[in-house]
Amino acid sequence: MIKALKGVSISALSGKLTCILGPNGAGKSTLLFTLAGILNSDRGKVVFDGEDITNKKTSNLVEKGLALVPENRLIFPHLTVQENLLAGAYARLAKERQIVEQDILAMYARFPVLKERSGQLGGTMSGGEQQMLAVARALMSKPKLLLMDEPSVGLAPMIVSEIFSIIKQLNEEGISIVLVEQNASKALEIGDYFYLLDQGKQIFGGSREAILKENIIKKAYLGESTG
Repeated sequence: MIKALKGVSISALSGKLTCILGPNGAGKSTLLFTLAGILNSDRGKVVFDGEDITNKKTSNLVEKGLALVPENRLIFPHLTVQENLLAGAYARLAKERQIVEQDILAMYARFPVLKERSGQLGGTMSGGEQQMLAVARALMSKPKLLLMDEPSVGLAPMIVSEIFSIIKQLNEEGISIVLVEQNASKALEIGDYFYLLDQGKQIFGGSREAILKENIIKKAYLGESTG
């Protein structure tokens, strides 16, 4: 058995934006997938809203209020934008069809480009548009906690700035967010709390102010020369 994580302990406070940083292979996505129920943990606990949700099925976690925006978007390429949004609300459709339809209109108001592309197949959209669709699809489940895996990957700098503005706005509206991100400088602009992983181990945990004071961390993760 490969142990990708060891001795990792994080807290995502309600209403806050918690960032998980580290180089490739540090275990960031493994941690996020464990929180999301995609990967099982052989030890330790995942507690959400006071309930032990360790190794629960992803579908059950969505119903409890967790939603994942995966790396590389992973929207449904052969479904239209509107069908992708409906897929995000699958757990609610049977009981809340009319509310779901209203929520789609709200997503179109939040992301005007999605309204313009509502009948377009997801796979024909640009990377930035697909990322917006992935975020909107996750929001359709009405999450209490949004898990985001490398939302800046493969996007032009201007689009990255737009995506991070959206993330910040969502957090300011009260949605708790756990953000896995390699772009540490962008994460530092919006995050409240930070955890640094390296080779599956947690090497730092603290506030924005604390991480900025850690010179060795800035050297290792913000691209400064280590000498």
